[in-house]
Amino acid sequence: MSAQQVKGPDQEDTRSDSGLDLALWGELFRYAMRYKRQLVGLAFFALTTGFCDVCFPLVSRALIDEMIQLTESGGGFPEGSDWLMPYLWAYAALVLGLSGSVFFFIRYAGFLKAYMAADIREAGFGKLQLLEFAYFDKRPIGWLMARMTSDCERLARILAWGALDVLWASTFLVGIACVMLYLSWKLAVLVLLVAPLLAIASRFFQKRMLTASRSIRKINSTITADFNESIQGVLTTKSFVREQDNLASFEKKTDAMFESSVRNAVLAAAYLPVILSIGSLSTAAALILGGYQVAGGVISLGTLVAFLSYTRMLFEPLQQLAHIFSEMQMAQASGERIIEMIATEPAICDSELVKKKIADQAHDPVPGRAIDGDPDQLGRIVFQDVEFSYLPGETVLEGINVTVPEGETVALVGSTGGGKSTLVSLLCRFYEPTGGVISIDGCDLRERSLDWLQSHLGIVLQDPHLFSGSVLENIRYGQLHATDDEVYRAARTVGAEVTILRLPGGYGFNVGAGGSLLSAGERQLVSFARAILAEPRILIMDEATSSIDMETELQIQKGLERVLEGRTSFVIAHRLSTIEGADRILVIEGGRIVEEGSHLDLMAARGRYHELHARQGIDEVGVHIEDWS
Repeated sequence: MSAQQVKGPDQEDTRSDSGLDLALWGELFRYAMRYKRQLVGLAFFALTTGFCDVCFPLVSRALIDEMIQLTESGGGFPEGSDWLMPYLWAYAALVLGLSGSVFFFIRYAGFLKAYMAADIREAGFGKLQLLEFAYFDKRPIGWLMARMTSDCERLARILAWGALDVLWASTFLVGIACVMLYLSWKLAVLVLLVAPLLAIASRFFQKRMLTASRSIRKINSTITADFNESIQGVLTTKSFVREQDNLASFEKKTDAMFESSVRNAVLAAAYLPVILSIGSLSTAAALILGGYQVAGGVISLGTLVAFLSYTRMLFEPLQQLAHIFSEMQMAQASGERIIEMIATEPAICDSELVKKKIADQAHDPVPGRAIDGDPDQLGRIVFQDVEFSYLPGETVLEGINVTVPEGETVALVGSTGGGKSTLVSLLCRFYEPTGGVISIDGCDLRERSLDWLQSHLGIVLQDPHLFSGSVLENIRYGQLHATDDEVYRAARTVGAEVTILRLPGGYGFNVGAGGSLLSAGERQLVSFARAILAEPRILIMDEATSSIDMETELQIQKGLERVLEGRTSFVIAHRLSTIEGADRILVIEGGRIVEEGSHLDLMAARGRYHELHARQGIDEVGVHIEDWS
């Protein structure tokens, strides 16, 4: 299954009425095949459970026939209970056997479900760690979360409990049919003729219930997304007084969900009476014909009682199989999405040549070399005729030609959407150029190890992401084996320690999910310290000081002067005053470099950079006037 086959979030549940994809379920079942001991146990106890269930009516038949025989002989029942003991022992053995089988049956199925859910989730999460940014650009976070949570859980449940139920129901059904044919083939044929009618009724209802269930799930996904967005955007909602509009939109969706839920409930309510009516008809037919056969001496009363028991029991596995197959059909979309995600090959990864070099270096390491056996240095960076498009025909960057010597600080400025962040994303290999070459020391980036490159990058974003945990843990994320002292030193270097120590608990303060308990400026300071702790050879700062006050920014600049010494850095800045000391400034507009030079050179040229600088100066003066007014 290729990456091109992967569906987007807008393509879910498009195969609502398709049949079971046996190839897909076979691929999913490979996750169960890893646990052969549990599968063998499951199969064994399914057989013993079905065997015990089938044997109960046979014991009852023998007991009833013996009681009738004793009564008709005129001697009555023998004194004592010795004659009953074989039957009591048989019942006891069946009860114990059934109880033990059900216990181990459920135990093995539970283990299997837990193992498979963990394996599928781990495979999906592992693949997400390898996929390129473009994959995530096309899929909302909620869509990916659903794949890793509800879809994984649903598949594991179906694969474990569904296999259990299919195995039990099939065994039970075959056992009942065989015994019924043995007891009375005429009665058996009469009862089994009802089975197709039952299958037709089940298919009729299950198909409509399936469609209604899919509609409910689809609407529920929309409601969940709206609910999530309303919480995240509560400030915007209140700022524009959109509470009633949001509520009206939400009510429309809940009304649609209510209608689908009622429709599903009505179908479910009608389904059971129809099935019971069909079952009652077959039972009545068996009772009438069986009564004539008992009266004619064709079969015994015990046989008729046992047969009626089997008739009632027959419909349970049939209903169970119909239910499981409909559940499998409902879960099939989840299976497709999970398998397609796991089967997606990363578009950005090490080439076969690079993998071979990594293997050779691991087998016969050369001292002083990188993991791919090439020189362990990041020197001159060259962008040669680089082009890039997120979508075909929509060029974001074109004709980018620039050479950055080792240790140079390059600032990128320009209008929003000009391609500044995209340019550094290409250097990080978050995306691949659609044209041209990016090289380091004359070697195409695609011929170097991806891990080696990205492990030497330090990135500070405008809105950095922090993980739930302490400030100390978040800074240490830049270098997992760093000591506490090294963490403190990194924080002091970027001027973050004073701010951190003001927090309750200092470095032990829990930042909350995504750093929600910190201000934007505090998150950026922690992100700065995290990047510096990694001791990157290339430092990338994307609007990194936009949420930091001027005083803190000056502290950071002083620290960075020491940190950046001998390191290559790319700085994307909104405040042009912060990049005046850069070795070189690139002005990017419309995906092209329109100006290049130092601050003084560009100001003297009185071009686009001068225009941006002058405009920003006027804006800042206006802000100061408003502050004094």
